[in-house]
Amino acid sequence: MENIEPTWILLGTMAWLLVWGILGGVRTPNVYRHKNLNPEGTRVVGMLGGMLGGPILLIPLWYFTPKVNSRYTAVLGILLSIALYRVFALYDPDNLCVTNYNYVINQTANGLQIGFIYALMAVGLTLIYGIQGVISFAHGQHYMIGGFISFFFLKWMAESVGIPINPLWGILVAGIGTAILGFIFEPLFLRPMHQGKIERPGEYAILVTFGLAFLLENATLSIVGPFPQKAPGYTPGIGMINMGPWMLGSLELGPVRLVTDRLVASGASVLLIGLLLIFLNRTWIGRALRAVSMDKQAAAVAGVNPLSMNTLAFGIGTMLAGMSGAALVPIFSWVPWIGAEAAGRSFVIIVLGGLGSVPGALFGGLIIGLVEAMGTACFPDPTRGLAYKAAFGLVIFALMLLLRPTGLFGRKET
Repeated sequence: MENIEPTWILLGTMAWLLVWGILGGVRTPNVYRHKNLNPEGTRVVGMLGGMLGGPILLIPLWYFTPKVNSRYTAVLGILLSIALYRVFALYDPDNLCVTNYNYVINQTANGLQIGFIYALMAVGLTLIYGIQGVISFAHGQHYMIGGFISFFFLKWMAESVGIPINPLWGILVAGIGTAILGFIFEPLFLRPMHQGKIERPGEYAILVTFGLAFLLENATLSIVGPFPQKAPGYTPGIGMINMGPWMLGSLELGPVRLVTDRLVASGASVLLIGLLLIFLNRTWIGRALRAVSMDKQAAAVAGVNPLSMNTLAFGIGTMLAGMSGAALVPIFSWVPWIGAEAAGRSFVIIVLGGLGSVPGALFGGLIIGLVEAMGTACFPDPTRGLAYKAAFGLVIFALMLLLRPTGLFGRKET
């Protein structure tokens, strides 16, 4: 009997969110249009306001119709998060996310660390889309290939050469290997599409990249087998950096305990993303890439070769995917089919951040990392929560498609 009250709290909250959220999201833009006001952004504000306060917030919003901006959305989103956390505390008062704030802080730190690595993977995919206008369905397989390149390079150095080295070197080698794959594949299979030699380029791009994914995954399976592989951790390694006091595998900063393997991997990802942003914004080639992403014809008139930029973008994108895989192979067990899950997560991240937006991919990766970490940690049954890990990100994905289809930083089509 003692479980009846928490159950009704959960059901009542879900009904409230559904009814008032839909009403606010549907009705609010119509109210603004009826008053000849700009309805842009009002769907999100109306939905968040309805979910948070129901008629208490919606009636004043419909009557006064204030000018909506991002601050309204941010404030309502924060207040709604606080309210939902309070409801969760009433539903499951013994949950560690309610009773132990140190646990929440550590899970947040863990989510941010893994989110940076997710972002590195997604940045490559969004760069390819931003320049070429196509989605590479082989992106997850380049991620997988990068992990195996790093693993076998480290193994060869340790066993054949006799010099065990830090896995950070494996990230560099994996980046070179996957970049070469991209530079070979793009001119052979994607360039004819951009040269007008393919009648239906959209369908062709899907099929040819999907075929590459199938080839890479099954070729890897036949070569390395189905058995999980895992590279040595970053902290015991030698060669690139002196790990010093981190040799025990963890670093404590007040209440936060960081696993140093994840910390090093996320630090490498931040460095690579930072270098990419500098390259895109401070170099002539980077500006040429951005120009092609905006207008290929205008860039060609200015002396930029769009075909060369397409190849460069695809090579950099596959390189970043391979480097993100190499960053994670010392942390997770690696199998040939691991790329499928990574590809799905990358698609979610770039849609969340906005197709073609590098900053959007960064923020999208951090959001998905946090949502997965907190969703798994705060789920009433942690063992089941781990099984639902991917579903937590998909919920955010669905909400973003509903509230803002262009993503956080996406450009509207003109």
